[in-house]
Amino acid sequence: FLVRSASCADASCLNTMTVAEQAPAAFFPIRELSTYQTKWTIKGRVTNKAPLRTFKNRSGNGEGKVFHVELLDAEGGEIRASFFNDAAGEWFDKMEAGKCFTLSKGSVRIANRQYNTCKHRYELVFDKLAQVEEVQDDAKIGAVQFNIEDLRAVQQKTPPCSVDICGIVTSFEPLHAFTSQAGKDLVKRVLTIADDSAVSMQVTLWGERAKKDDKEFEGNPVVAMKGVFVKEWQGGRAGSLLESGHLTLQPTMPEAQKVKDWWTQGGQSQSLTFISQTTGGGGAGSNLAAQATNMDVARMRQVSEQVTNVKGDLYNVFCRLSAVQTRKQGEPLPFIYMACAQNKEGTTLPCNRRVDSSGFCPTCNVAGKAAPRLTLRLQFEDATDGFWVTTFHEAAQRAVNITAEQAQE
Repeated sequence: FLVRSASCADASCLNTMTVAEQAPAAFFPIRELSTYQTKWTIKGRVTNKAPLRTFKNRSGNGEGKVFHVELLDAEGGEIRASFFNDAAGEWFDKMEAGKCFTLSKGSVRIANRQYNTCKHRYELVFDKLAQVEEVQDDAKIGAVQFNIEDLRAVQQKTPPCSVDICGIVTSFEPLHAFTSQAGKDLVKRVLTIADDSAVSMQVTLWGERAKKDDKEFEGNPVVAMKGVFVKEWQGGRAGSLLESGHLTLQPTMPEAQKVKDWWTQGGQSQSLTFISQTTGGGGAGSNLAAQATNMDVARMRQVSEQVTNVKGDLYNVFCRLSAVQTRKQGEPLPFIYMACAQNKEGTTLPCNRRVDSSGFCPTCNVAGKAAPRLTLRLQFEDATDGFWVTTFHEAAQRAVNITAEQAQE
């Protein structure tokens, strides 16, 4: 924009206004973005930024690159934006978390819930036509947007799902370091969180978040978490804070004050419903085996045919491994396959999908790390009857007491 002073005819009086210096403009609200809008300009703060990653082009010609950010605007709208190839190369170093930008010339598409944890129905995609410009910080745009749900509501949701929670740290486990099956060194810490719905749940922290000093979790602090991935685990619900999520200790939001008041005014002595069942301990986290009915194989076969409970029933049987199927219709039956060991985007969990002979994973669209996985068809029997069962990796390794790597050798 060029502005000439009315009292000056000299060309030197011309001034150039950058976008950052313009008078406030009307930006399109992020929450109203949809496939029906083709012309829009949004302004938002980068609340989260993922690493730059490469992938093999589907055509097989060369590699592509991509990174994504999560954007928050002044009206509380939040959306994920992905930058591909030329746009990724140009903007990856410039788009820093916490800074504000205006963005246009992107396309809007339905959000892919496999990778996208934002609540928005849509997501943005930018290519070489992207128009992005950093602007001055806007105090009206928050640093992070929480959509808090209480744990009783989380208990009723269909897993897997992603939620934002706010609660009291009632207990925490020591930092635990281990090596994953893919050979990656990991660290984690498990917290138990409770809120004023009188429900508690375990949430696992990973990496640098897990390495926080023990003192930060002592004294029952209030914590807010954005992007907790909740899944069914051993009969209950357990959460894992995604890499793309946020962790805030001692937040100042109204929900935090509410849960803090509940805790100090009697919540700490209240009986809580623990929804993260575990295989050890007692009480609400009682052993699953103790909840099952003991019976022989013949009886299990009979009652299993009459199960009407949608969630199924639990049985304990004591039997022995009698056979491992090694052939099918006269042909050798493979019991090892190579699986993709790349982490699923936003998690520390491996993909585990089968890769081809070159190591290419069609799900991740990349040829990366691969690891052997064991899958066995096993027969178990007792004095009354027998049954066949297909086991995958961890269960197969426990059943035959060897690892996939040992079996591969």
